[in-house]
Amino acid sequence: MRDISARELKGHNILAVERFQDNTRWMIEFSVQRPCSYGNPGDEMRLFLTEDGYQAALHSQKRREIKIKRYARVIEGHVLDFKPDKRRRHP
Repeated sequence: MRDISARELKGHNILAVERFQDNTRWMIEFSVQRPCSYGNPGDEMRLFLTEDGYQAALHSQKRREIKIKRYARVIEGHVLDFKPDKRRRHP
């Protein structure tokens, strides 16, 4: 399986308008494990999220609907602290 960063991702483009909205706080890249509101199993996705959206994604991961591969903080459109999931344990 190729690295997620080497593939085209569904969801938001890296320069998506959502990245630059005032309330955007997180960027996540993830794979869909089970059918859910994010997509179909096997989809590889990137989303720019508000704090509430990020918490919803963490709950989806807890329910094993998605698997977050990488995440980063977003401040004023700048993607910061881009890290693989294993560096931070999601609740």
